[in-house]
Amino acid sequence: MRCLDGRSAAPAPRTPARRALAIALASLAIAATAGCGFQLRRSAALPFRTLYTSFAPTSAIGGEFRRLVRVAEDTRLVDDPAEAEARLEVIRELREKEVVGFSSTGRPREYQLRLRFTFRVVDREGQPLLAPTEIVLRRDITSSDIELVSKQQEEELLYREMQSDLVQQLLRRLAAIRR
Repeated sequence: MRCLDGRSAAPAPRTPARRALAIALASLAIAATAGCGFQLRRSAALPFRTLYTSFAPTSAIGGEFRRLVRVAEDTRLVDDPAEAEARLEVIRELREKEVVGFSSTGRPREYQLRLRFTFRVVDREGQPLLAPTEIVLRRDITSSDIELVSKQQEEELLYREMQSDLVQQLLRRLAAIRR
């Protein structure tokens, strides 16, 4: 720090009272954060010990779903539907892109990206635990002829974000099933 006359000013010495005040404020902030019930979001606890899924082997949604279920505490994915307490049956998994706006020259200017996912959950005997349910996620994206490559990358990024959101919604819906 410099004084008005150009000399260097020494920093103010820390007194024991200032140090004690700083420690007290830091302790108060830590205690307030710990006392508010703050916790990191964990994977939803599923009500099944074993689960079979019918995702396509190349499904990005299926890959992320399997990864999150593997870190779940009580649920194990099985390869044989006969071993599973419940089966997650994928009915439809679809990406859509629709033009929703045009430029003054008639070229597509704005798109809506959609991710549709329809599924149902049945128990070991084939009785429905969750009727066919559809989750639809939408994102809007603008387009330009100049930034074609970057817009394609942005579109892929939006689809990946929608997939992650969809998997979280799917896990919450599965966790809410009462048996």
